[in-house]
Amino acid sequence: MILHVHSVSGGKDSAATLLLALSRFPRDRVVPIFCDTGNEHEAVYEYLDYLEQALDIQIHRLRASFDDEIAAKRMFIARDRRVGRQYPRAVVLDSAGNPVPKRDARGSIVTRTVVRRGQTVVEAVPKTRKVGGGRKVRWTNTAKRRALEILHPTGNPYLDLCLWKGRFPSRKAQFCTEELKTKPAVLFQLELVDQGHTVVSWQGVRRDESPARANALKFERIGPRMFAFRPLVEWSAAQVFDHCAQAGIQPNPLYLQGCSRVGCMPCINVGKDELRQISARWPEHVERIAQWELLVGQACKRGFSTMLSDGHEAADRREIFADLNIYARVEWAKTSRGGKPYDLLADLIEPTACASSYGLCG
Repeated sequence: MILHVHSVSGGKDSAATLLLALSRFPRDRVVPIFCDTGNEHEAVYEYLDYLEQALDIQIHRLRASFDDEIAAKRMFIARDRRVGRQYPRAVVLDSAGNPVPKRDARGSIVTRTVVRRGQTVVEAVPKTRKVGGGRKVRWTNTAKRRALEILHPTGNPYLDLCLWKGRFPSRKAQFCTEELKTKPAVLFQLELVDQGHTVVSWQGVRRDESPARANALKFERIGPRMFAFRPLVEWSAAQVFDHCAQAGIQPNPLYLQGCSRVGCMPCINVGKDELRQISARWPEHVERIAQWELLVGQACKRGFSTMLSDGHEAADRREIFADLNIYARVEWAKTSRGGKPYDLLADLIEPTACASSYGLCG
């Protein structure tokens, strides 16, 4: 049997995709799933309940578990006798004094996207080399005792993932999506394949969402008896909202409360405006992240960790934590461009007022 597995996130795109799947196939062949990260707003769970009732479906809730990984890390820390070394690095220059570009295993130049003087540019990543004899890196006895005391599964997938990794995800190491959403969904679908089914994975992906999705295929084979179907690749956000409205499905209320996306609360990629809205409307989520930062910091070697690191680098991790902890980032979100002068309108957000970046208020 061909089963159409649909990943429901609680957002607009997944809702529209689910409606398309239900309109084309019998309900017993459509299998909606929700990968719970544990870092969700309560409105997401309420919206899933709403979709189940409105569409007469059952959404399978999936949650990743890192119990085994945390147990293995505890054993590793307790037995740690490593004497590694950490080296400062210097840019490699050619004979003319210009930086030599870094190349990957295939010989292609590695690039990165940065903001220079307010403009986004793509530049080559410079090649670097180790300098000096480096310094020893290992777990100190104090760090061991601190980490082993806190390293126990909490039952929250996002927090357990960060405790295992000893850090939060970042834009350069966005392992949260892979570990909390992709892997649970793939394992669920592989189990269906093992049972003899052919699986079509319906994905609410639009090409205009980001440059990374600009070339997304509408249909492709991803494995034996496994296919991916993305019916919204050519749609706009307005078309998505219109399609749901025509079917009588209301949007997630978070879209009316300053959120441009629905998912983690907050996401590591959260922008100034959305972080400002979160702090004004749901301060309890800011407090939760602050507690998580303290817990994850105790589980990491250096003793400090922040969720919104922004790629900041400093020799002293205490300096990073002071500058980039969640409360400091909320204060930064209240500033205007440049991060110094305060935006006089930042404190005028009315928590009960409608605010939508998609023009849904009216």
